[in-house]
Amino acid sequence: MTTQKPTILAGIEAGGTKFNCVVANAVGDILHQQIFPTRLPEQTLTDVAAYFTSQSQRFGTIGALGIASFGPVDLDTRSPQFGHILSTPKVGWSHYDLRGFFAKTFAAPIGFETDVNGALLGEYTQGAAAGLRHAAYVTIGTGIGAGFLVNGQLLQGLSHPEIGHSFLARHPQDSFIGNCPFHQDCVEGLAAGPAITARWGASNSLPPDHAAWSLQAFYVAQLCVNITHFIGPEVIILGGGVMQQAHLFPLIRAEFKRLINGYCSEALLQRLDTYIVPPLLGNNAGQIGALYLAARALQGD
Repeated sequence: MTTQKPTILAGIEAGGTKFNCVVANAVGDILHQQIFPTRLPEQTLTDVAAYFTSQSQRFGTIGALGIASFGPVDLDTRSPQFGHILSTPKVGWSHYDLRGFFAKTFAAPIGFETDVNGALLGEYTQGAAAGLRHAAYVTIGTGIGAGFLVNGQLLQGLSHPEIGHSFLARHPQDSFIGNCPFHQDCVEGLAAGPAITARWGASNSLPPDHAAWSLQAFYVAQLCVNITHFIGPEVIILGGGVMQQAHLFPLIRAEFKRLINGYCSEALLQRLDTYIVPPLLGNNAGQIGALYLAARALQGD
């Protein structure tokens, strides 16, 4: 008698620095995880595909794949470019058909979203946004991106939100030209990891009392004020490599309170420790979100 192989879920958190890959059983219990550095598409994706093939031989047939990708990406299912990465500073990846590569490689349905939406979905299902209707997730690392949940639905218009390329008021003492190749001094150009390194010569290795962090808090808090006024979330989750500096959170909350200057409810000001928070799932938020995308794809959503 031939025993039918179990169905497993596969997930990819595709970042500009690394691809976090994960496989889970049908109920979402993680079976194995592996990280691959982000190189040129053909090199990176060949390794990722080989990994999932080997894991399917170990654990069972891949029933669905969830991809939470760095952007910008085309999320419009009606578009001929659906599933493509659009214009990006990541060398070799502009206009690459990321979803199409895996659709040709595996005979399984695919859920496709931005990496930050994937992290938001992870936090919504199991983390800091669980049980809430309105939430924001901002990732601050190689780039800056954000995802928004409104009434339990991801916010999506003509394209996904690109708040990392919006503009902020400059700090009066900041003369740095900015690091974004498209806009110079947008949020990403002033506050992403490469901008910190370009301005100060280092990023996460800077000591907690370095002047870099008060300046970083000024820009991130300003972004949080704008998100509060634009979206009105119940929580703002700040993730990504830069935000692994835990000492930043008190600085950002204090600067947020100063900048918003009372133009919000008193109740909000009394709970900033639970309003501006790190991801409860830590570095696993994006992978858990990718598995959630796979589970939805398996169900036909």
